[in-house]
Amino acid sequence: MNIFYLLIGVSLFAALIFLAAFIWAVKSGQFEDGYTPSIRILFDDDEIKEMESEKENTNK
Repeated sequence: MNIFYLLIGVSLFAALIFLAAFIWAVKSGQFEDGYTPSIRILFDDDEIKEMESEKENTNK
């Protein structure tokens, strides 16, 4: 029966770690771009690479 208490404690600790990682990801902006993934399939790969290289050149 004591092993159940240990397993519950370990699982709650793991859940808190995953919750903290999720909150950190949301606050750091990992999920802000909801538009681009939905239209990415409409573009050719070459056009996307060109757009990315143009963005890199303008940022320099």
